[in-house]
Amino acid sequence: MPAAPAAPLAHAEDLAAFVEASPSSYHAAAEVARRLREAGFAALDETDAWPAAPGRYVVLREGAAIAWIVPDGATATTPVRVFGAHTDSPGFKLKPQPTTGRLGWLQAGVEVYGGPLLNSWLDRELRLAGRIVLDDGSEHLAATGALLRLPQLAIHLDREANDHLALDKQAHTQPVWGLGAPESADLLAEVAASVVTASGTGVDAGRIRGYDLVVADAQRGAVFGKDDVLFASGRLDDLASVHAGVTAMAALADGFAADHIPMLAVFDHEEVGSATRTGAAGPFLEEVLARIGDALGADRGERMRALASSWHVSSDVGHSVHPNFAEKHDPVVRPVLGSGPILKINANQRYATDGAGAAAWHGWCAEAGVHSQAFVSNNQVPCGSTIGPITATRLGIRTVDVGIPILSMHSARELAGVSDLFDLARVAQAFFAG
Repeated sequence: MPAAPAAPLAHAEDLAAFVEASPSSYHAAAEVARRLREAGFAALDETDAWPAAPGRYVVLREGAAIAWIVPDGATATTPVRVFGAHTDSPGFKLKPQPTTGRLGWLQAGVEVYGGPLLNSWLDRELRLAGRIVLDDGSEHLAATGALLRLPQLAIHLDREANDHLALDKQAHTQPVWGLGAPESADLLAEVAASVVTASGTGVDAGRIRGYDLVVADAQRGAVFGKDDVLFASGRLDDLASVHAGVTAMAALADGFAADHIPMLAVFDHEEVGSATRTGAAGPFLEEVLARIGDALGADRGERMRALASSWHVSSDVGHSVHPNFAEKHDPVVRPVLGSGPILKINANQRYATDGAGAAAWHGWCAEAGVHSQAFVSNNQVPCGSTIGPITATRLGIRTVDVGIPILSMHSARELAGVSDLFDLARVAQAFFAG
């Protein structure tokens, strides 16, 4: 196999930088907005009146972001093309009264978030990141450096660890972060010191009145393997899709087909069901679409007509065939890293793909010059779900579920193919461009 070309490697390196800047959903949404502002998008606030003129816009709602381009000549019935993804990942979230410890160790009180592969979080350096809210109501992003660790019990003290490792979600998942008595330490002070404000670094921890802080892997993503075809990183589920979408949106030139409105929608809380104000089951996308429709003078019937002609590409990771566990996969349909993005199919509609969606996806792949693979689960191993069926149900938009194949899904550090990452961004750009 020839060495990976420069463009996919550059894309992977940029993804590593994106993940490093996005240790929490709040950081990911902010990084999406920052990159798009650099590409000429105007940042809007939900509390302001929005402009009616054509243009490029992005709006944040906590850990979610939506960006769109209204072309010249857009009308009340102009459809949208939405590339959707999510900003959160499975892991751990900081509990109230987080400074804990025992037997001379300082520990952090954390709660399991979503469905992480618990053992993958052992014996690696971890950071805390997210949002803090001060006594004046101001909100700030915070992200420490490497601070925490979940040390595994030595083999000498658990001779059967290699036969069946079993971790108690409460007793065995509280990371250490120092030595001493908990009453003499303050974990939130460590977080507060990492905040960067206009006046400098750090805020008074005593002013913190609320927070949403998660644990993230501190190691940067890396390309490796024969011919540099593999990429490992934390939070590929689903920052790989978020990054593909924002890269494609930022690169979209003014000459795209003006018969639709390209839109990037990245939501929070997918890993815990999406039923929040910033999740795909919440009102964010519907409200943004309504405000765009209002600016174009659409009545209810015209909005329905626009949605009936619209498309949503729901992008999330899927399973590559695992060489050590081949029996867990479908015996025939076996996507593998490096062979292209995947079209996700499920008879029980855990994915929203149907025949029309499959045909449209293959068309966009053909436009981008990208090979696509199919993904379907083994009948004995039910699949998860995505934001795709949620958006299709809420808005009636035609939806197709896609993504990239990975190994180690829901691990603290997941594995992808360098070329697949780049190819997903290429298809996203073809989808936006029309």
